[in-house]
Amino acid sequence: CRMTTDNRINYLNIGLMLISCVAAFIMPFEVFLFAYAFMGPLHYLTEISWLHDRNYFTKGKYDFWVLVGIGVLISYEYLSYKYHLWPFNSDEGREMAAGWNLGDRLLFLAFFGAIIMAFVKNLYIKLICIFLIFLVSMGVMTPATEDNPQSSNLEYIFTSFVPTLIHVYVFTGLFILFGALKARSKSGLWSFIVFVLCPILLITLFTTQTFVPVTNYGMMAYGNTASSDGFFDLNQSILARYFNPAEILSGMKGVDLEKTPDDQLWTTLIYQSKPGILLMRFIAFAYMYHYLNWFSKTEVIRWHKVPKGRFMIVIALWVGSLALYAYSYAVGLRWLFFLSFCHVLLEFPLNFHSMVGIAKESRTIFSKGFKKPAVK
Repeated sequence: CRMTTDNRINYLNIGLMLISCVAAFIMPFEVFLFAYAFMGPLHYLTEISWLHDRNYFTKGKYDFWVLVGIGVLISYEYLSYKYHLWPFNSDEGREMAAGWNLGDRLLFLAFFGAIIMAFVKNLYIKLICIFLIFLVSMGVMTPATEDNPQSSNLEYIFTSFVPTLIHVYVFTGLFILFGALKARSKSGLWSFIVFVLCPILLITLFTTQTFVPVTNYGMMAYGNTASSDGFFDLNQSILARYFNPAEILSGMKGVDLEKTPDDQLWTTLIYQSKPGILLMRFIAFAYMYHYLNWFSKTEVIRWHKVPKGRFMIVIALWVGSLALYAYSYAVGLRWLFFLSFCHVLLEFPLNFHSMVGIAKESRTIFSKGFKKPAVK
């Protein structure tokens, strides 16, 4: 019998997961850098365009402007911190900004406010709820102090994982599962199982083997302790928080903890240690497949069905982004930070619709069985 479109796409995605998994085994740093620079900008642009035509899955016509505004403020705070702009251009300004803790609180507001935007239509109820969420953020997202220099686990998850690994892995998994349950697709469920198994394989197989060592360009683009650009600080913060860097380094050959400078120790930990490599395998897989999943479902999502003028603008901006990355990876990251972060925020309402959809479909399947309902 002829393979259905649903099965064909699901089997294609299983293949793309395995390709992403193998690529992450071989060259995790370079695979991530390639996927982020080449596929990332086109994904941001096409998804924002697709979300725009669906009113960003919000109840209010202008709700998305709140998320865009939050994206602007967080982007400015991040870039001003990185490049010592106001208020991070003086000791007094840095102290003031630390007290505000604005970026963390706004991200909290965007995440939980998206629930209200997705399901509440009444403007006054919406405004009251968003105001209450902001008040909660003031108490929950507290800035680090001298007495307590490490942020809480909740705050760390929001600032480090929600815009990165939760977005590209957890939410992608939710989309796969929701699609499989809604279509009552066995091949879709298999694709979800493979999606869950791939990271397990990445951290349990060949744990002591590096297939291709990271290149000098890979280390330059990914960053180091002295660089304001790159993703080095994400890996650094995860390894520092959930592992024991000194213990890991002390067990590595040729590493002298007392005589080696801290920046060189961190470089060794992230690019050469076992935990550093295994962490990067997962990051590379999650990002590469996140992008491939989006483009593989063009026939279903139909993100390309937009006015020709807008499509040409999207392609022109993508080509311009590639040129920036080709000129300097750091410049590309700098200019595209807002676009990258904004698409994460604008997707929040859709993420919550997926969660509700999974709950509804699961309840129906539990009561009526795994049989596709008749089309009315």
